[in-house]
Parts: sequence; C-alpha cells; structure tokens
Amino acid sequence: MRLTALFFILLSFQTLGSCGQSGTTAPKPGSNSSLKDSANHDEAKFINPNGMTIKSRILLPSGFERPAYTKTEFGHFLENLPLHPADHEVHYFNGKSKPRNNIYNSVVKLSIGKRDLHQCADAVMRLRADYLYQQKRYRDIKFNFLSDGKPRRYTDYAKGDYSYTTYWKYLEYIFAYANTASLHDELSNVAQTQDVKIGDTFIQKGSPIGHAVIVVDLAKNKAGKTIVLLAQSYMPAQEIQILNNWNDSKLGPWYDIDQDNIKTPEWTFYPNNLKTWL
Repeated sequence: MRLTALFFILLSFQTLGSCGQSGTTAPKPGSNSSLKDSANHDEAKFINPNGMTIKSRILLPSGFERPAYTKTEFGHFLENLPLHPADHEVHYFNGKSKPRNNIYNSVVKLSIGKRDLHQCADAVMRLRADYLYQQKRYRDIKFNFLSDGKPRRYTDYAKGDYSYTTYWKYLEYIFAYANTASLHDELSNVAQTQDVKIGDTFIQKGSPIGHAVIVVDLAKNKAGKTIVLLAQSYMPAQEIQILNNWNDSKLGPWYDIDQDNIKTPEWTFYPNNLKTWL
C-alpha cells in the first residue's frame, strides 16, 4: 500500500510543471532584472500598434530583412500568428493578468484553456502542433512522454476524429505528461547559433526547473547577421508573449543570439541550449 501511494505521488509530480521536472513554482527573475533598469530602451519605435500579426506588429531594425516563406512553411505560420491589441496584458489560465514589467511587448491571441497546463514547453509544442494541424499533417503530430521517452501520436489518440475539440484534448493530454526535460531530449541540437531557423527553441531541462522559449521570427542583414524574436509561456500557465530585449536598445525586441549567453527578461540561455525540430 505504501509503495502504491508513493507511485501515485511521484506520478502527480511528474505530470505538473512543463517549465520544470516537477510541479514547482516558477523562480522570480534573478540577475536579469538589473538589465531592465540599466538599459535605456525605446521599444515603441519597433512596435506598430495597428499590426495584428507578429510580422505586421514588430518592425525591423535598419538594414534587416525577413526571409520569404511559402504558405505551407512553419515560418509563415509563426510570422502570421494573431496578436491581441497592443495594450493587452498576458492572462493566466485563471483569468488574472501578468503585469508587463517590460517583459513582453505583445501577446499571441490563442486560447490556452482553463487548466494550469499551458506552460513554457507546452507553448512550444502547441505552436508546432497547431502548425501541423493547420496543414492537416496529422501523422506528424507526436510528442514524447517524460515517463518513458516514447511518442504519443495524435492519430492514435484521435482515432479518426480530427475535430478541434478532440485535438485540444490531445494537447492537454500531452501537456500533462511532457515538459522541458522530455522536449529537450526529443529535439535535435543546433551545431551553432548562426544556423538558427524560425521555429527553433532554446530549452534547458533544469534541476528542478527548466525553461523554453521559441524563435517566432527571424531577420538577416547583408553582412549575414541574424536576429530573432523570442516568445514564451511560463508558470503558472499563461498566454504566449513576445519578449522584449533588455540587452541592446538598437535592436528593440530583436535578439542577437550569437553571444556567450542569451539573457531574456526571465531566463538566461546559452548557445548549446538551441534545439530544432527534425
């Protein structure tokens, strides 16, 4: 009886907290917070409040251009994610708001459900799955569970019912049993940051807490420099937000990731944390 009880306790911890390996509370922003006060940014000049997609809302630094994507590519899907009005604050799963605190500039207009499940790695998996679902590539929708490292396929779950209701139930099933650790091990390494592609993910497994952010837009200049926009969800479950950059006012919210470390408002990543989809 005691062993059985212990098993279910461990299982319950495993299924909570995609931004960590257990159901822990999110850490408060650490040393990155000082960047907010020390940097003098003018984010507003990079934001078109009339734009209602990432591509039309976030303006480019001088000399940079976005690559062209076909309508069937992941890049086209991400660049054209719908956004809430520019003054919208991030909402948690329970309806409460997350203060801006210069953390984010825009919020993706996608429902996140009413359970504390849509956290950091979940948002990454959700955007990948939403793209594949939109393209009706149902057989490609699969994610590994933390417990055994094996994929759970949407087609096996749906059993021919590809309605959005069943699709969302599948996603919450995945959110409950996959997290940063499982997604980290599922994705492939990117050899160097110069090889970054839109849709790639910075992800740390964490001990006990990890985090993940996704590249939702990308631009290049004639010298070959690449800059990216990063988006995240976090703990507790919350809407996806486009992050500000506290490191370089000339780039606005865009990040130069060819650095020894990539400091976002609520987490610091490193070049070897960059992962990609197969």
